[in-house]
Amino acid sequence: MNIQNTIETQVKKAVAQVYSINLDTLEFQPTRKDFEGDITLVTFPMLRQIKTNPVQLGQSIGEYLVEHVAEVERFNVVQGFLNIVINDRFFIEEFIKIGNTPNFGKLKPPRDAETIMVEYSSPNTNKPLHLGHIRNNLLGYSVAEILTASGKKVYKTQIINDRGIHICKSMLAWKKYGEGETPEGAGLKGDKLVGNYYVKFDREYKREIAELMVLGKTEDEAKAEAPIIQEAQQMLLKWEAGDPEVMALWEKMNQWVYDGFEKTYKSLGVDFDKNYYESQTYLLGKDVVARGLQKGVFYKKEDGSVWIDLTDEGLDEKIVLRSDGTAVYMTQDIGTAIQRVKDFHINGMVYTVGNEQDYHFKVLFLILKKLGFEWANHLYHLSYGMVDLPTGKMKSREGTVVDADDLIEQMTLTAKQISEELGKLDDYNEGEKAELYRIIGLGALKYYILKVDPRKRILFNPEESVDFQGNTGPFIQYTYARIQSILRKSDFDLTAEYLEAGDYELHEKEKELIKQIQLYPETVQQAAQNHSPALIANYTYELVKGFNSFYQNVTILGTQDEVEKRFRVQLSKVVGDVIKSAFGLLGIQVPERM
Repeated sequence: MNIQNTIETQVKKAVAQVYSINLDTLEFQPTRKDFEGDITLVTFPMLRQIKTNPVQLGQSIGEYLVEHVAEVERFNVVQGFLNIVINDRFFIEEFIKIGNTPNFGKLKPPRDAETIMVEYSSPNTNKPLHLGHIRNNLLGYSVAEILTASGKKVYKTQIINDRGIHICKSMLAWKKYGEGETPEGAGLKGDKLVGNYYVKFDREYKREIAELMVLGKTEDEAKAEAPIIQEAQQMLLKWEAGDPEVMALWEKMNQWVYDGFEKTYKSLGVDFDKNYYESQTYLLGKDVVARGLQKGVFYKKEDGSVWIDLTDEGLDEKIVLRSDGTAVYMTQDIGTAIQRVKDFHINGMVYTVGNEQDYHFKVLFLILKKLGFEWANHLYHLSYGMVDLPTGKMKSREGTVVDADDLIEQMTLTAKQISEELGKLDDYNEGEKAELYRIIGLGALKYYILKVDPRKRILFNPEESVDFQGNTGPFIQYTYARIQSILRKSDFDLTAEYLEAGDYELHEKEKELIKQIQLYPETVQQAAQNHSPALIANYTYELVKGFNSFYQNVTILGTQDEVEKRFRVQLSKVVGDVIKSAFGLLGIQVPERM
């Protein structure tokens, strides 16, 4: 809060006046809950320059502040800590400013705002989205929203991996065993249908490997010689050669998958400004490698392959072009990054990719810097941990993946069961109930995943996430709905101007709540700097805990004092607005009633 800057200036003046010493820095912290105060000056570090005891130092500074800073009401000294009490008028005036600030906590990007691209999702077109993709999508979307709220211009994108041997596996299995099956005919989303054939390919491949091993082949020989894998490899060569029949099959099955993905994205509440497709980007970067070779950034080995030596940077040698002239993933990523800067004139990028790719992105960012791109200093790998279930790991080839659509549906059903047990929805019609279950279920899923630091691995427990108590999405949503109920029952115009400071005396719970609300803009900025939705999630939980403590300790609508009632209702409204804003940054809806 700005009051800290005022106090800091005055403390330096006090020390200069009383002790004739100029201080460069001061250490402040929030006052501990077991002491009276709003902000605490730590005087211990000052004793290196000021030869006195800490209590006497705190006393002299405190007396100076009471005399020279209108907002400072009183103080107390506990050893080397000067606890400063700020008067109610300051907090009421701050609250009035907040109440009259549209989109409090969020900055509107200026015309010359830094422009960032956030990449997330980036699925393969051989299977539906799964639980791992959910964490990726939720993180990427939320970080994009947080960066926007922090005052940056943001573009959201994905690169769809729509080529390669894994895509051909699904295509070949459908061609061999599908008998013309379509998503409409099967009553399945297209991505699920294609995913079934990916699993079918793996089963047939394993069967053929086992048969060849019975005939005396080693496992490696059997894997290489199995007819079905050789057919898939031939199909890939035909795709690369532009064979009309293979291309037509590829386009048809990919479209099935895209249509399926779109439904999942809509259910999950995420979107993109542009899709990039690997089939259109896999040749990018080769010309950049050629130029880098001329500049000496890369070097060529005897077999004609092109490499970069990063051993001086603590990494190793990395291939960027094969001996036959074909690109590797690194080549494509170099070219795609450069293309995106051309397309959107961005200053930096955030890549939302699992932590198994940490090394890849270290190398990519270093190569782009060595190639001389200034924007390469503003690239960030939003590295995240795996998501596990109580039942163990997931394997897509074996069909043991937790499907994203199935999980969303399960979360909605779990929310329904728990809500019905609580029995508070008697006046809802069936449509209202269904929408509420969806909002609660998705809110539980998103919050449970986003409240954890992205770098940490998660054990996801669906039932635990829908608990209406504790650090959960439904607990926060329920508090928001409680606030809306208070507002509906209030008997005055909520659109009226916020009260003037006057002589209103704050209850300690009101003051605590205002202090918590004040932290929201700073939290948004910190979350943007750290690319961490967890900071927003846990801030919101602390705000809700503060509101519930306020709700339990003061009378809101029942008070006979009209000024007190109006202030407390308006305070409740602002808390609700901040909850809704913060949850919006997490991509979570809040219900008006629960």
